[in-house]
Amino acid sequence: MNQEESLRLMAGAVVLAGVAGVYFISAWFLLFLVFVGLNLIQSAFTKWCPAMWLLDKCGVKGGCCSR
Repeated sequence: MNQEESLRLMAGAVVLAGVAGVYFISAWFLLFLVFVGLNLIQSAFTKWCPAMWLLDKCGVKGGCCSR
């Protein structure tokens, strides 16, 4: 799994965890989901994403795989 696929997996898992937090714990988890959305918008404009930096530090390979 490359960085792009790992990033999509991470974003989906974080959004689902936030929704579960809203449903089971508190409506304050909506702030967490707002943070995730703002981070995705920011990364579209700046081409820098903290999650990609984290994946790079964890050793996940960049680039796309051939199919």
